[in-house]
Amino acid sequence: MSDSIVARIEANPKYHALRRKRNLFGWTLTALMMLVYYGYIALIAFDKPFLAQPIGDGVTTLGIPIGLGVIVFTVLITGIYVRRANSEFDRLTAEILKDAQA
Repeated sequence: MSDSIVARIEANPKYHALRRKRNLFGWTLTALMMLVYYGYIALIAFDKPFLAQPIGDGVTTLGIPIGLGVIVFTVLITGIYVRRANSEFDRLTAEILKDAQA
């Protein structure tokens, strides 16, 4: 990309809006992931008896489905990010590039 196109992109208000939206969304999902993950780790560290409670008559404890929930949550928020990136963020990026090349 030429320097003039880069300068036009950086001067475009849509570019700054895109950066703001993408950063806010990314940091929000990061905070949620850290809360879930470190919350689980904190349970392991500080409340082992809670996680060690058996479920039913088997040997499976409460910690197993909660741990699987952390994994499922990770997959879900990844899917949410990809969906938004492929729709809204890609559309805005295409508009910015179109404006810069015009």
